[in-house]
Amino acid sequence: MKKVINRNQIFKVLNISVVLFLLFSISAFAQDEANASGGDPVKGKALFNQNCAACHSLTRKMTGPALEKVEERLSEDEGLDREWLYAWIKNSPGLIKSGDAYANKVYAEFNQAAMTAFPTLSNADIDNILAYTAAAPAAPVVKSSGGVGVAAAQGVSSGISNEVILGALTCVFGLLVMMLFLVNKTLRRIAEANGVSLEQENAEKRLLIWKAFAQNQFLVLVTVVLMLLGSAYFAYGWMMQVGVDQGYAPIQPIHFSHKVHAGDNKIECKYCHSSARVSKTSGVPALNVCMNCHKSIFEYKGNAEGPSSEDLANGYTNEFYTGEIKKLYKAVGWDEENQNYTGESKPVEWVRIHNLPDFAYFNHSQHVSVAGVECQTCHGPVEEMEIMYQYSPLTMGWCVNCHRETNVKVEGNAYYEKIHSELSKKYGVDKLTAAQMGGLECGKCHY
Repeated sequence: MKKVINRNQIFKVLNISVVLFLLFSISAFAQDEANASGGDPVKGKALFNQNCAACHSLTRKMTGPALEKVEERLSEDEGLDREWLYAWIKNSPGLIKSGDAYANKVYAEFNQAAMTAFPTLSNADIDNILAYTAAAPAAPVVKSSGGVGVAAAQGVSSGISNEVILGALTCVFGLLVMMLFLVNKTLRRIAEANGVSLEQENAEKRLLIWKAFAQNQFLVLVTVVLMLLGSAYFAYGWMMQVGVDQGYAPIQPIHFSHKVHAGDNKIECKYCHSSARVSKTSGVPALNVCMNCHKSIFEYKGNAEGPSSEDLANGYTNEFYTGEIKKLYKAVGWDEENQNYTGESKPVEWVRIHNLPDFAYFNHSQHVSVAGVECQTCHGPVEEMEIMYQYSPLTMGWCVNCHRETNVKVEGNAYYEKIHSELSKKYGVDKLTAAQMGGLECGKCHY
């Protein structure tokens, strides 16, 4: 009997195991089929951003058509299948030349600009991209209210408030005043008990302080000298600030965040200020330089974590930056819907920040290209500046100190090869400062 029971239990375990194995196999097979046919939206997003995002958006027409649910739309409207998409993505010019009706329709609609061919993308890669375009848009990430601001607020509320501290200090001050009053009253009683008169009989004979001061010629002389010296010191300090605009941060007609461009997106300074390499001035970038990127970047989405509490406090939200992009489009006359220029442009009146006197000469190319000076040396950490401001004083003393302290980079620099060898013999040094190479001569910087 015992054996039968054990045998029945073994059969039950085997049956359950077989059922679980079959269910697992079917599930895995279904998953493989889904991956094989539907693709992976997560991988597709990365491929889309890498290969497609420069010309396409999911929800709006750009250089190319919007791609949200593109496979479904082509299947319903044009009767095209995924094989057609494989051929179009891998070799769109070839499909156009073959006379394909819909390929030529798209080619004509977008000003006869053929889509870039992507022969290196496999069918699996394209499946992943199509899975991403077919996926429902992700819900916006709502940041938890328990961020830095809430933690700070909780810290303040859990501690002692400023009102309590101020009230305690007021009570302590009141107690001190009362104690002084009582001590003074007690000392007067002791003095009167010992027969000491506190009334000064000759008070009327004493001179007032200002009369005594006026009659003391030495004190008057010393005070006048000190006042003259103090006035001269403050007058000199005020005059030395004339023309020094350190910290000047004007509001521009279109907000441009160096923090977002040079900091978050790592755009090199000389990509926009290209003339700094070859010209005296760094130049104000033309709006066409902005449009190189902003034809495709029509809204600001920020990073995955969202704007910081400091940015939110200052009003730098995603909507704010998107509004500034719209100002750029209006200035250049860009039609977002039709993806073309209307010709109705207007100049942007930028406010100059750095402005040397007319008698001072400064050449950007000499410092940037020849000397290899980094932009941050003079302009400060621009990659951290939300609003651009004048970081350095740009005074003569500031420039002279830099020329005295900075060694010129002569290694591998043909510009300085001959002069470096001659001056090295003259001064007996291996490295030369700008001052030793004539950087303090008046004619170098002044006309």
